[in-house]
Amino acid sequence: MAHLNLISLLSASLTLVYGILVCSFIRGWHELIYFIPQHFEPKTKVSIIVAARDEEENIGKTIDDLIAQNYPKNLTEIIIIDDHSSDRTAEIVLAYADRNVKLIKLNEDRALNSYKKKAIQTAIGTCSGDLIITTDADCRMGKDWLTTIVEFYETKDLKMISSPVAYFQEKNLFERLQSLEFLYLIGLGASTIGNKAPSTCNGANLAYEKSTFYEVGGFQGIDDLASGDDELLLHKIAAKYPEKIGFLKNRDAIVYTHAKENLSSFIQQRKRWASKSTRYKNKAIIVLGVFVWVFNISILANFIAGLFMPGFMAITFYQLLVKMFLESLFLWNVTGFAKRRSLMILIPVLNVLHILYIIYIGIAGNSGKYNWKGRMVR
Repeated sequence: MAHLNLISLLSASLTLVYGILVCSFIRGWHELIYFIPQHFEPKTKVSIIVAARDEEENIGKTIDDLIAQNYPKNLTEIIIIDDHSSDRTAEIVLAYADRNVKLIKLNEDRALNSYKKKAIQTAIGTCSGDLIITTDADCRMGKDWLTTIVEFYETKDLKMISSPVAYFQEKNLFERLQSLEFLYLIGLGASTIGNKAPSTCNGANLAYEKSTFYEVGGFQGIDDLASGDDELLLHKIAAKYPEKIGFLKNRDAIVYTHAKENLSSFIQQRKRWASKSTRYKNKAIIVLGVFVWVFNISILANFIAGLFMPGFMAITFYQLLVKMFLESLFLWNVTGFAKRRSLMILIPVLNVLHILYIIYIGIAGNSGKYNWKGRMVR
């Protein structure tokens, strides 16, 4: 009985702290004002950079969306970097040469661990824009995407802008679960920016000043890690300009992409994302990640113990109840913004699966190598 009381107290403490944490996410999301663009005359020259590897099925659609932007053509530069593709990616990009789309082919003759950072850095070294905007070769966006980002940049005088990314065109339950979980991640990153403590962003929809990129040393110091062209750069810029990071809370700024088709590719993607945590210099973010991992471990441990001692099952139930209730409040806001409230019905399933996912990725993402774009990297 003494052991049960002690574990109950510990579990209650972890749950309380987690509840406070999620409430802070809710607060951070509400701190972000929905940005409504006004009529303006843009002044900023923009370079849109897309790193592509074996994207022949997607790259044409992405380029079509970029060309269709309602933004002055004389202020727009589109650069596609072909990262040693073995398919028709480069050939497709070259077909747009007469429409102000530039192709750069990486010609590295030695193995790298971070080809994407090399691709982006190469493009930045040749681009003419003052504002760099990165997206991915399998992304889609509306015609006002670029205008909305630039007006936010010019209005708020920011150094870096994180904008929303969402999955779309899901084909099954697995992909819909990913959509809900991904919205949670995007909302989490947005809320930390709202709380003036930026922790995460997504390179599929990221903007930053070219001068600021060079001022913080670009990818120097993080260029030996395959991932982190977005999040680790955010940390570098936030360390120098903590008040100059913004999240663009506007539906016109959403970039859409697809969920992973199978569990294997999903795990490889998340291992890649988690691998960045080994290089965090902000100790608060590391503590946050470890705490969330420990909280989820406690739920699983209480459940396993509850199979033999019913008292632990009650503790598990209350932990799940608090977790599900507060995360539902947070996701109600985020899914409402993305117009995906129908996904909320999946919360009970996702809530349970997410515990196992967090525990596994917390271990696997910080050890060993993973497969990315047909390469084994770390």
